Amino acid sequence: MMQMYSFVGFNYKYSRYDDLSDQLKSQIINDLAESSPKYVNIICYCIMPTHFHLVLKQNRKDAISKYLGNLLNSYSRYFNTKYKRIGPLWSSRFKNVLVNNDEQLLHLTRYIHLNPSSVGISISPEDWTYSSYNEYINDEKHLCDYGDDLEINPVQYRKFVNDRKTYQKSLSIIKKQLIDDYSG
Repeated sequence: MMQMYSFVGFNYKYSRYDDLSDQLKSQIINDLAESSPKYVNIICYCIMPTHFHLVLKQNRKDAISKYLGNLLNSYSRYFNTKYKRIGPLWSSRFKNVLVNNDEQLLHLTRYIHLNPSSVGISISPEDWTYSSYNEYINDEKHLCDYGDDLEINPVQYRKFVNDRKTYQKSLSIIKKQLIDDYSG
């Protein structure tokens, strides 16, 4: 779902797209990749039980807002229809941070990839299948397109992330004790 809305030419309702065969879904994405420009490149992601983290590279003016609007609205409609409910799923507007340099970007990806293990829902970042961490350490690109922005050596990146694992988990414990609605 995240990938398809990154393409300018994606014009399907998610509920209809979701009903298609896996083969047809792949064909649609491959056709879009060959013929349609992207609003955004997905650099890094992690989907948590109560929220998600995305690092996006904007390719057009206001593209991140358009991408997130399409993604969140489409998923809300799909979820509400599937579970016969009405109303918003999201409690607030998305939060954004401008990344100013490559070092900040690299540290941000590490923070995001450590999020599941920091809050205790996985032991190691590679155990959490709802993140781009395994794309980074296995050098397999599925959703992410970071090649123009980051040079990732899988072995070095794994060490870079794991060297900070205990420290980030300690910070998460402190934040949980100090912040009432902290969820990572």
